[in-house]
Amino acid sequence: MILIYTTHKNTEAAVNIGDLLIKDKLAACVNIWPIQSIYRDGDEIKSHLEAAMLIKTFEQKLQQIEEVIEKNHPDKTPFIGAVDVRRFNRSYREWMMEVVK
Repeated sequence: MILIYTTHKNTEAAVNIGDLLIKDKLAACVNIWPIQSIYRDGDEIKSHLEAAMLIKTFEQKLQQIEEVIEKNHPDKTPFIGAVDVRRFNRSYREWMMEVVK
């Protein structure tokens, strides 16, 4: 299993991409929550509300998920990071194997 982390301009944008991932059976679950982001844009420091997204899926779906996010994300270069989860409960793994195709 991997966890993919990315951010979006708001929860509506995140939900739209999350729906695509679930409908296409690329992810088992998508968690979305509001966050405050601070970053540098050239010489300017910006701060605003965004939505974070955590996607639970299998390693072999990473490339397809990256493509969906890049195609549907309004930012020119969205961050998409993946973390390998080496151990998680068996019952959740079995459920994931049924819903991610």
